Amino acid sequence: MTIVVYVGPSLAHEDAQKILPAVYRPPVKRGDLRELPDDVQTVAIIDGVLLNEAAVGHREIIALLQAGIEVIGGGSMGALRAAELEPLGMKGAGRIYEAYHAGDVDGDDEVVLAYDPFSLAPLSEPLINFRLNLEDAVKAGQISKKVADYALSELKKVYYPRRNYNKFKEILSSLLSGSEFKTFIDYWNYNYQDFKNLDAKLILENIKTNAKNLHF
Repeated sequence: MTIVVYVGPSLAHEDAQKILPAVYRPPVKRGDLRELPDDVQTVAIIDGVLLNEAAVGHREIIALLQAGIEVIGGGSMGALRAAELEPLGMKGAGRIYEAYHAGDVDGDDEVVLAYDPFSLAPLSEPLINFRLNLEDAVKAGQISKKVADYALSELKKVYYPRRNYNKFKEILSSLLSGSEFKTFIDYWNYNYQDFKNLDAKLILENIKTNAKNLHF
């Protein structure tokens, strides 16, 4: 069974190969799925282009599903498409997929980030990572929901390539007192999770668990 995985800034290809031997390709864009080889039986969509090029279309994914190809999504663009196409058979996994599927998040801009086109390394932080970490901080009693919501709304106004940790700290410093800010940043630095990365790994682990007789 041949597996093709579209991933980039969420997880480096060399790290992905350590989890699951597969054919790794950069973030998916419109038309890529039409060029898959005939022996592909599983496609995982994690990262995909969104703003600079045409995003992967729903019909392209539906065509794969109708051909009997398993399509799994999560982490980034894959989470968005999986939530939209779950009724038609696309599978989803991970915290970000669950947020989209539940309707807690609906904007494409939640997962967008800037990345190096050559190394595929991330150059900014996606809004979804701030959102989910703030959500966990509120549940842990480390920050009020009012402050978290306001910080998130301010981050949402920032042009996506400029969303980063330093901008986040700048916003929080205007909302919290000096001691509150230091306490929260210490908590954040210790507990922060990269959910796009975690979800990407989860998808690969799930495929590895369920796949048999792999060949490439």
